[in-house]
Amino acid sequence: MKLSIIIPVYNSSATLEELCERIFNSVKKLGLINDFEIIMINDCSKDDSWLIIKKLSSKLSYLKGINLRKNFGQHNAIMAGLNNCEGEYVITMDDDLQHPPEFFFNILEKLKEFDVCYTYYKNRKHVKWKKIVSKINNIVSSFLLNKQLNIYMSSYRGIKRDVVKKIIINEDANVYLDSFIIKTTKNIGMITVDHFARKKGESNYTLNKLLILWSNMVLNFSFYPLRIASLLGSVLKIIVKILRIGNSNKVQFEIIEKTF
Repeated sequence: MKLSIIIPVYNSSATLEELCERIFNSVKKLGLINDFEIIMINDCSKDDSWLIIKKLSSKLSYLKGINLRKNFGQHNAIMAGLNNCEGEYVITMDDDLQHPPEFFFNILEKLKEFDVCYTYYKNRKHVKWKKIVSKINNIVSSFLLNKQLNIYMSSYRGIKRDVVKKIIINEDANVYLDSFIIKTTKNIGMITVDHFARKKGESNYTLNKLLILWSNMVLNFSFYPLRIASLLGSVLKIIVKILRIGNSNKVQFEIIEKTF
């Protein structure tokens, strides 16, 4: 299979049908309608997202659904998808129509040169506090993960199969996917994409969830190679472990139902 599109889903039942339609139209232009799959991972939504996924997958042969036992978090849900996908190229994207499928072509073109392609959002439509937090995250992650500052780690990304195979070896329960990527390869490209306001509902990404994701980044921190960040990272790692006693995932993900 040429292309896998992995979408973690949380309380977004109202956007899923339109998202599938737009993805299909974009893939059709690429000439891949018989060589792609969409994998939607329901991260224990409180709405009827899983019912919608099952309904759509019964009509759309290219759509596969995965239902998780509890809310593991966005990156853990993506790991469930990565462990079940077949594509030579993998694209991860959000479920809220803020990431335009029309840029699949650009991502795939970039993956001809690079192992991973991240996207930088032009005219970003997130709320102000989220933009500020994102900039802080970019600085902190560059320091801790030893990545270039100009590599913006967005959730709309493309990954080659060889990198996916190495990533899914990790069985850490508290996942910060981008740290797995950075540890696997430094051959990373960037493209600029349009960004759209959320069409329906409110963002599911609260400050609390962002803080949990940050703490996962710290827990995934590696002491090696030894550098200035090693000391700070080790201290932060101890603090996070203490603060999250009894409040961490025990397993990376747990699937209770599939449509395939």
